[in-house]
Amino acid sequence: MRSSRRQLRAHDPAAQHPLTLLAAALAIPAAGLVALPALANSPLLDSVKQNPQLARSLCNDLKDLNAKGVSATSPKAVAMVASRQGLNKTDAEILTTYVVGLHCPEVR
Repeated sequence: MRSSRRQLRAHDPAAQHPLTLLAAALAIPAAGLVALPALANSPLLDSVKQNPQLARSLCNDLKDLNAKGVSATSPKAVAMVASRQGLNKTDAEILTTYVVGLHCPEVR
């Protein structure tokens, strides 16, 4: 009986290297997760990508607030962006972070 088990294991690569099989099983879903953000499109962010004038305008507004000592991530700045763009607070925060990161990194 033992010799037949050894013979089966000799022909079964998974039985010889169980960690390799585990690593492969974990890598497949992980590879899919890495690709997910690339597939996601955001109309909110696309609006700025397709309208650089909007990004410049937001940068200028945020620079003006910075000159007054107001941070771009402050509740006052977020409320201003939300009001002018017709967004909720969360979307205004996302848009502000995106615009500052790509178009006006000097804004604080």
